[in-house]
Amino acid sequence: MLVGHLLFFCNKDFKMGPGLKEEQTKRGSKCFKLTFVFFLLYISSFVVPVTGYVLRSCHVSHINAICIKKRLTAVPQDIPSTVKSLDLFGNKISKIRVSDFKKLSNLTKLKLKWNIISEIDAGSFTNLNSLRELNLNENKFTGLGDNIFEGLGSLTHLRINRNQIKTVASTSFKSLTNLTFLDISGNKLYRITNVHTILQHLPNLLELLVANNNLTSFQSWELTNSSLKLAHLDLSENPIGDFRITADVFPNLTWLNIGGSSKKHHIKWDVRNKTFLRRVSTLDISGLQIPSEDMKTILETFNSSLTTVKMNNMKRTHLTALINISCSIPTVSSLQLKSNNLFFISSNLLQLCFNVTELDLADNPVKNIKDDAFKYLQGITVLALNHNRLSSVPAAIRNLPALQELDLSKNNITTLGCHDFANLTKLRRLSLHQNSISALQGCAFKDLIHLEVLKLQNNSISKLSDAFKKYLPNLRQLRLNSNKLTAIKFGEFKGLRSLQNLSLHENQIQVLEKGCFTGLTNLMDIQLQQNDIKKHKDYKDSFRDLINLKQLDLSDNKIKYDESSALPDPPFSHLSNLETLAFTGNHRKGKSHLPCNFLQGLTNLLHFSGRNLQLLSLHKDIFNHTPKLQKLDISSNELMDLSSELFNPIRNLKSLYISRTNLGSLDFLIGANLTQLEFLQAKKNQFSVFSEEAVESMPALTYLDLQGNSFTCDCDNAWFLQWTENNQQTQVSDAYNFVCNYPPHLKGMKLLKLDIRSCTVDTEFICFISTTCTILLFMVASFTYHFLRWYLAYAYYIFLAFLFDTKHKNKQAPNQYDAFISYNTHDEPWVINQLLPKLEGEQGWRLCLHHRDFEPGKPIIENITDAIYGSRKTICVISCRYLESEWCSREIQVASFRLFDEQKDVLILVFLEDIPNAQLSPYYRMRKLLKRQTYLSWPRASEHPELFWEKLRQALKTREDLGDDEFNLIVTDRP
Repeated sequence: MLVGHLLFFCNKDFKMGPGLKEEQTKRGSKCFKLTFVFFLLYISSFVVPVTGYVLRSCHVSHINAICIKKRLTAVPQDIPSTVKSLDLFGNKISKIRVSDFKKLSNLTKLKLKWNIISEIDAGSFTNLNSLRELNLNENKFTGLGDNIFEGLGSLTHLRINRNQIKTVASTSFKSLTNLTFLDISGNKLYRITNVHTILQHLPNLLELLVANNNLTSFQSWELTNSSLKLAHLDLSENPIGDFRITADVFPNLTWLNIGGSSKKHHIKWDVRNKTFLRRVSTLDISGLQIPSEDMKTILETFNSSLTTVKMNNMKRTHLTALINISCSIPTVSSLQLKSNNLFFISSNLLQLCFNVTELDLADNPVKNIKDDAFKYLQGITVLALNHNRLSSVPAAIRNLPALQELDLSKNNITTLGCHDFANLTKLRRLSLHQNSISALQGCAFKDLIHLEVLKLQNNSISKLSDAFKKYLPNLRQLRLNSNKLTAIKFGEFKGLRSLQNLSLHENQIQVLEKGCFTGLTNLMDIQLQQNDIKKHKDYKDSFRDLINLKQLDLSDNKIKYDESSALPDPPFSHLSNLETLAFTGNHRKGKSHLPCNFLQGLTNLLHFSGRNLQLLSLHKDIFNHTPKLQKLDISSNELMDLSSELFNPIRNLKSLYISRTNLGSLDFLIGANLTQLEFLQAKKNQFSVFSEEAVESMPALTYLDLQGNSFTCDCDNAWFLQWTENNQQTQVSDAYNFVCNYPPHLKGMKLLKLDIRSCTVDTEFICFISTTCTILLFMVASFTYHFLRWYLAYAYYIFLAFLFDTKHKNKQAPNQYDAFISYNTHDEPWVINQLLPKLEGEQGWRLCLHHRDFEPGKPIIENITDAIYGSRKTICVISCRYLESEWCSREIQVASFRLFDEQKDVLILVFLEDIPNAQLSPYYRMRKLLKRQTYLSWPRASEHPELFWEKLRQALKTREDLGDDEFNLIVTDRP
């Protein structure tokens, strides 16, 4: 409407002043531009803000939304549409509705585990065309209705175990044509016909888990008459008494689990043709309580293809017989015998297992192993004896020359002898963790020339005794953490030239001697956290040889620096390739500092953690040596304030953690140039206001965590509240739980519930008022210019005269000259030949002419002013040339100022030629308004020149009171 009024006005104004087409065109163009601007402003007042990125109950990290254990009763509706993974584990959701996932078309993973869902509305998954994985485990489903999974044509993995499903509708799985994995274990299907209802719509299913469904029989004819692509079938924990396969329904099956029945029972095994299960390579009969005769029948069915047999927890069966039956199958190479109450491994237990290459005897109470117990296992490569009761390394393993992996962890081994691993030259992985080893002999590992991984953690080792000085040339990973080492001496590891990972954390190390890591030029990761290193000198020279080190963890020691002055020998100056340094928790009683050159040499450092150091400040130059730093954690200190200069050297910073640092403001970010910062965690500080400038200084910010701060609930935070709810880039974590701490009457109120309408300006109203006022002002200005412009000009010059003239009056004697002659140089002949002889020669007046009487060297404008104010009157000799002259214009201006200011008749206008009204200057029109008689026309005096000179003499002779109209001149008015 306003725009319409403006256009109407512009059209009306466009018609004013006929004959001035060019001027009208320019005016119309300006009016159109103004109208267009007003139109944009008017439209912008109706723009509706988009939904914000603050979530009430979830946390979003990149493309993952996590809403775990939030007591949600419904799917949140504020999840961003860009999310690809949504985890709703452990809530109280009871029903899935059609609108729940309508906006989440990009989801590929959806986890709804451990809720109380019992119902899914038809069409709830229609928009999830990209979903690949769906987890509905541990809910309250009792049945699956028609087309319950409609729309999930891309789904490949479905987990719906541990529900109470009894019935499955014929079309429940109709849409899942691309499903390859289905876990529907722990339900109450009871009959295999319910499984058939599922399988008939899943042509691409490869893995099916239907364990613990109280299936009492398995009849192949109840499944389907056509072949299935199934490769993996789990029927464990079902009391199957009748297992019949009368058709080739599993031509691709490679993995079959029929174990785990809780009660001892007979099973009728009827597989008419051994070729029906011809491709099964892994058979799991763990926990199956059936007679040995029935077990033999089962095993013989797979005689041609079986490679792995799992017989765990067979406590109620004759295990030796089962082992002999299994090992009689020539293709069996892997045997798993975990949790079988084996106390003793005899010479004959494995006598038929000469084809076995992998043997797992873990989780048994084995105390003794006969020296020749493994003599038949000459080809074995993997042996697991972990979690038994062995007190020493069994001598039986020395007869296994092909062994590559040996697990002796979680036993009671106390010592390692020089011959414990004799002949194991091909061993690559050795696990000895969680034993009771107190010391190592120098010869303990002398034969393990190809060992790559050695696990010795969680023992009681206090001395290394040269165990790593000579041997283990190919070792890449060594774990010695959680032992009782007190010092690492010079050259302790010099034989480990291939070592890449070294774990020494959770020991009692106090000193790292100079050169203790000599020879470890390939080491990339060293863990030294949770030791007792206290002083700089106890570790400063220890890292010099680790030229390829990438990660170093010195956290939770007791290293303390009392001042920030530069160190003469920075501890990491040779670690130019280090990327991650953790130095957290290094403090004793009292406050500490970090030396300004503490990080010197770390030119490639990407991550630095200095949490919980009781730091009072950080030197502004501490990061000068780490230009590539991307992640910085200085939380849990007492910094209270940070300088923007601190961050200037690390402009690539992407993650900043400054929680629990007593900071009262984030204003240091304004000048920090953190344009790459994406993640900021500043929990539990003293922030009360979060400024707009701080946010604008971090244009790449995507995640902001300000939980646990004390916010002020007033207009100072109005911008922050609007930004939190409306911005589409940055997620403000847990913003809906921010509480007010001030003012007192709002303490405890949720920050986002604060009414900020009184703090903000109504944009629509402002646009309305501003456009209306502008249009009205434009109309008034146009009207005034057209009808009243000369009266305004008159008032304007009176005002200027008041300002300009007051400082010039009384500068000179008022009667220095009788008149100042203002003329253009082109009219000089008339002035010299006509005017001057008459007025000075005949009439005797004293005249002031610029070419004769102006003071040389003085500014022109001052000469003009002094001449006009030093003369009783000013005679303006007006011609067309005069009106075009800049200096003539200045002269008549000054004369007009005096005229308006003194209110005296001091201005005489003499026209040398007839001039049209359109060309007359505004000064003549103002003179006409003020005094309509005092001007003369030379062209009209051509017939009576003497009368012209007489009238000019009278004008010069008259008194200067503007109210005195004593004389009548030749010309009384001009049209």
